[in-house]
Amino acid sequence: MSAEQAQLAREKMDFRLLLAGRTVSAAGSAVTAVALPLVAVVDLGAGPLEVGLLAAAVWLPWLLLGLPAGVWVGRWPRRGVMVGCDLATAALLASVPVAGWCGVLTSWQLAAVALLAGAGGVFFQAAFQAHLPELVAAERLASANARLQGSTSLAQLVGPALAGPAAQAFGARSGLLADALTFLCSALSLLLLRTRPAAPPGGREEDGPLRTRIGAGFRHILRDPYLRAITAYGAAANLALTVGQSVLVLYLVRELRVEEGLLGPLTALSALGGAAGAALAGPVGRRWGSARGAVLVQLAAAPFAALVPLARPGAGVAPAVLGSGVLVAGVVAGNVVFVTFRQRRLPATLLPQVVTSAMALNHATLPLGALLGGAVAAAAGPRAALWLSAALLLGAAVRLRLGPFGRTRDLPLD
Repeated sequence: MSAEQAQLAREKMDFRLLLAGRTVSAAGSAVTAVALPLVAVVDLGAGPLEVGLLAAAVWLPWLLLGLPAGVWVGRWPRRGVMVGCDLATAALLASVPVAGWCGVLTSWQLAAVALLAGAGGVFFQAAFQAHLPELVAAERLASANARLQGSTSLAQLVGPALAGPAAQAFGARSGLLADALTFLCSALSLLLLRTRPAAPPGGREEDGPLRTRIGAGFRHILRDPYLRAITAYGAAANLALTVGQSVLVLYLVRELRVEEGLLGPLTALSALGGAAGAALAGPVGRRWGSARGAVLVQLAAAPFAALVPLARPGAGVAPAVLGSGVLVAGVVAGNVVFVTFRQRRLPATLLPQVVTSAMALNHATLPLGALLGGAVAAAAGPRAALWLSAALLLGAAVRLRLGPFGRTRDLPLD
């Protein structure tokens, strides 16, 4: 076997390990997305505003840590950061069922777990986005991202399908314990990777003041019209989606009277759209171009958000499932294009800073969306929050069409 063949074989094996770890962890996180608000609603009697605050706590660390995280991760061993985040998150999630069994679980603990687990997610994502190009050759990044997005969507299909029945049989807290185990599996998969990661970049520029390094990431985004458009769209779309998602469990349980045992399977059906979106990203890009195809997918998917608030109890839940599924397909297809573009266009020394600057801006709207969704639901009901979410999402898609994406066929890579 030649050195090139050996390198390719090692890359394939490492990617399979990475894919397996991320898939298992994504399944657990999908369980937690259902279980955490369900614990708040069922076990602690939380209302719409409390559920919105809990959802906001998960994303608040992006406002507080998102910008410096990219600089710090650029200086630390990225794989070590990911392993540490996995282990810490596992311990945090396991603390909820333990506290529940001891009879001391409170809403404050749930909020703290959501906040600290969200902080772990900030550092993990910053490290992961920069680490993947070290494992996979540039020409195979699009395929790798599509497989990661597709496997995540399938995991999100399995996770909620198990969460509902498990919550009904063993209590909602059981899902958080299962998710803790998946983070341990993710940490193990990272430790088994054979490829030696690149040393954190050093040098005068990279060792400059924190404010200077953060500014470098922002300047790169502002100078590049495509990165600027992706970042603005991500922030607007995240705001719109979180307005609805923050009250979705409450809407299904109280408005549509969905039983706990059916909550997970219904949520899982929506995740089928993610697998479809990952599979379609490549063909759509080849047929219409990476830029134009991304716009077409977002414009086609956005109107389906209106089906969610149109749902009714019983068989009338079907429109909500269909609408959510198409939305997920659009999000995943767009993510494959946007993430691959960033990874290929940015120099290695700037990748962590630019990625986390962009993600910080994108995620900054998530707690705002969660709070807005909770406030609107408290004032006018969950259905009103879902209508607002649909309107905001369509506006974000139209805005993407009016920018540089609408004026070119393919995204430039240099």
